[in-house]
Amino acid sequence: MSRHDLSQLLPGLSAFRRRLLLSMTAAGAAGEAAAQAPVPNPVARLNALTARANAGTVGLMAGGVDGTYIRIAADLAAVLDNADQLRVIAMIGRGSVQNIADIMTLRGVDLGIVQSDVLAYARRERLFPMVDRLIQYVSKLYDEEVHILAGPGIASPRDLAGKAVNVDLRGSGTAMTASLLLGALGIAVQERNEPQDTALERLRRGEIAALIYVAGKPARLFTGIRAEEGLRLLAVPPEPALLETYLPARFTAADYPALVPQDGIETVAVGAVLAAYGWPPNTERHAKVSRFVEALTANFDRLLRPPRHPKWREVNLAAVVPGWTRFPSARQTMQARE
Repeated sequence: MSRHDLSQLLPGLSAFRRRLLLSMTAAGAAGEAAAQAPVPNPVARLNALTARANAGTVGLMAGGVDGTYIRIAADLAAVLDNADQLRVIAMIGRGSVQNIADIMTLRGVDLGIVQSDVLAYARRERLFPMVDRLIQYVSKLYDEEVHILAGPGIASPRDLAGKAVNVDLRGSGTAMTASLLLGALGIAVQERNEPQDTALERLRRGEIAALIYVAGKPARLFTGIRAEEGLRLLAVPPEPALLETYLPARFTAADYPALVPQDGIETVAVGAVLAAYGWPPNTERHAKVSRFVEALTANFDRLLRPPRHPKWREVNLAAVVPGWTRFPSARQTMQARE
């Protein structure tokens, strides 16, 4: 219907019908205009969505599903994610040595959580080229305790000599620390390299004598163990040979009611470190990690409150990690806070 025809028809209609006819005519005109508008290029739209999705992402390699690393990474993702500004992609990792390799070589991995002794181990074993330059740290996190979970008849680590002991997967931080710790104590065992959940079931069946696990207490792997199963965490006295590398620590009955006596037991601990790839300044990836550092500093207080992992309350962002180089923006941020 033309505008002339419409003007001739309107006076003879009721007010309601005039409004209805005008609205229908306007809708029709809008539909014709939309039909004539150019259709957006789907490839261009997809490219725009892809660029937007990746603009603020950083990849964080953590640990296994039963460990503390993945829970710390999940906390970082929950607290620091900020729409398109920053998104933390937490990934399940395979231990400290493998995490160093992943930070250096895998696309999309900018950060990782590792044990503080892994860099010295990588240097000593000459595992990776340019590791001192390419692996830096954002912050020391917390201390991870050495757990030696043993079956009946095992009263101390020295009782494990010659017996089958699981030390986690090859290349894991636990396997590395177990090798160093048992070597320092002069204890030779039959090493097994199975996932920790598998090892726990084998320990319950009496197929191995113990498992060693380096994780921040309380480790989720042990939460379902009942006292009547007869499993116990062994005391690891802080002997001088161990204190050259590790820190004294302690388990209490509150940490593991079914595994630790009321008066607690001694153990040793190693520091956990938030490591980063040493991206060159003025690059996109360097800028992403810098935004992560800024967000971590600005939101740190939120990580100290429930439901976040209790290990966050042990973190001092300004702590120095001997033998490591600090990521430049992390160093500058800490200096600005002082």
